[in-house]
Amino acid sequence: MLQIDFDAVVFQEGGTYIAYSPKLDVSSCGKTIEEARKNLKTAVRLFIEEAAKMGTLEDVLKEAGYEPKESNYWLAPRIVATELMHLEA
Repeated sequence: MLQIDFDAVVFQEGGTYIAYSPKLDVSSCGKTIEEARKNLKTAVRLFIEEAAKMGTLEDVLKEAGYEPKESNYWLAPRIVATELMHLEA
């Protein structure tokens, strides 16, 4: 069984929460933060399963910046900071 970690960013659009994994470029949504997170995990699992079926999983993960560490474990690139910034031009 493959083990993979991924960063997720959750933001709100109207009454919907969007959960997004930037490195995997996978997103999902929900009516609550927890529902969006749960749905993102499902979306990532399906994405990984489909890439594995197509034989492209290793290429997809390497392109996303992941590094193989142990058997069936990939080390994720990490988001180290997020912040809301403001600019007046």
